[in-house]
Amino acid sequence: MFSNRYIFIYATVLVVFSALILTLAAVGLKPFQDKNIRVEKMQQLLGAVGVESDAKNAEELFNKYFTEQHAVNSKGEIIGSVVNGKQVKGDINPFALDIKKEMALVKANNPSASLPIYIFEKDGKKSYVVPVNGNGLWGGIWGNIAFAEDLNTIVGVNFDHKSETPGLGAEIATTSFQDQFKGKTIFDGDDFKSVEVIKRADKNNPHQVDAISGGTITSNGVSKMLQNCLKYYIPYFNSLKN
Repeated sequence: MFSNRYIFIYATVLVVFSALILTLAAVGLKPFQDKNIRVEKMQQLLGAVGVESDAKNAEELFNKYFTEQHAVNSKGEIIGSVVNGKQVKGDINPFALDIKKEMALVKANNPSASLPIYIFEKDGKKSYVVPVNGNGLWGGIWGNIAFAEDLNTIVGVNFDHKSETPGLGAEIATTSFQDQFKGKTIFDGDDFKSVEVIKRADKNNPHQVDAISGGTITSNGVSKMLQNCLKYYIPYFNSLKN
């Protein structure tokens, strides 16, 4: 029969040893985890402009087509730029920005906030891709919206979610839902209208797409996400138009 002292020492050593192993494993795996997150983000941005990619070629395609990345402040001023992989202005790397945190800062009127803009160029044409984030029924939802050179017409989107219901809210991640946004516009003249996700949408209305059957709350979440996030990019869009 082991004494209580022996059992206590044994349990303590076992816990410390296990914690050490787990810590070493976490530290050792972190570079791989960070790379996977980076590559997944690149795939999502490429998906918004209709470029198919996988884990092996995403970085190559991203570097090839996303020639410019900018960080802009609430006034639409560029405060950080990466062009062809090189930092050419400021010290903010747009790709490293956490859109959820930055959106929270912008909404709080924090002057340190900056939002990323990704410029995709192919065959002499540019698309401007902006990330958005919001809330669905069970958790976070996010996406990327790609605009044509008129900074109004949507040429593609990519949405994803954390824990929406399969077959219902999770449908925001399907091409059938996302394809509805192509050709829609966010301005009516000079007025910002965004795009609304509603039941029985008028397909001839440039600001409406059909909601997901049985996924009303998630559909509303997408509408709010677009309305609440895209408006903060208007100063930058206007600066280019002018």
